Amino acid sequence: MRNNVTEFILLGLTQDPEMHKIVFVIFLCFYIATILGNLLIVLTIKTSPSLASPMYFFLTYLSIADSCFSTTTVPKLIVDSISQRNTISFDECIAQLFAMHFFGCMEILVLILMSFDRYVAICKPLHYPVIMNQRVCRILILLAWGGAFLHSIVQIMLILSVPFCGPNVIDHYFCDMQPLLRLGCMDIYVINLLVVFNSGAICTVSFILLMISYTIILHSLKNHSAEGKRKALSTCTSHIIAVIIFFGPCIFMYTRPPTTFSLDKLVSVFYTIITPFLNPLIYTLRNAEVKNAMKKLWST
Repeated sequence: MRNNVTEFILLGLTQDPEMHKIVFVIFLCFYIATILGNLLIVLTIKTSPSLASPMYFFLTYLSIADSCFSTTTVPKLIVDSISQRNTISFDECIAQLFAMHFFGCMEILVLILMSFDRYVAICKPLHYPVIMNQRVCRILILLAWGGAFLHSIVQIMLILSVPFCGPNVIDHYFCDMQPLLRLGCMDIYVINLLVVFNSGAICTVSFILLMISYTIILHSLKNHSAEGKRKALSTCTSHIIAVIIFFGPCIFMYTRPPTTFSLDKLVSVFYTIITPFLNPLIYTLRNAEVKNAMKKLWST
């Protein structure tokens, strides 16, 4: 069946004109804070010799992924909140879908690398310098980029196999798989199963692996000194918080049939906007090394 749709209409977060002003102000503040916070982390790590360990190498890429992930949806939401007609072309919609899944998957894979780094550092400290050397870290990041690209390409191939022949109103504030699939002019049961297998499995399996790794890490702390336990707990707690607030909404959105819930937009706000905003706070407020490096950066 031929695709007759050239653009989509995004209904946004709300249909209330008065709420549009509130949406504009709130999410503009969130976006600015997200970009500045993540850029500050990147700048601090790049200019601080004390933050040259693999953990901060991976944190740099997490901040980059957060900034880009937020940029794929929030600027469009902000502009649409003060626009009369909120449309997005078919090509722009596909590009947004690709970028969101690319940087979202990148964030997932970097979180896994960070948990692996903590596992080696805490459970195999004598082998840590050998296992997590610079060459290995760069290879792991390249593999993460490749994995994210592969995941996003699969998503695009799935959505491009669906014909759109009439309805073009998306009850959402960005283009994502579930809202788009509901507009398709074909039976999407098999396509949705493939989406669940692709995105849902990545979210669920990654979350389980991360929880197992942190359980092992926390169990191994019984053999460490009090100071070592305190430092490791502080780092691991930050990671666990970041994992839960990101993976919870993702699993809710991508491991279910193509149905609509009233909470969908709120859940999407949480993992596309709130999580990238919170990550810089989580990794700085609970990390003495980063805070000290930031103080030195500001004092220079």
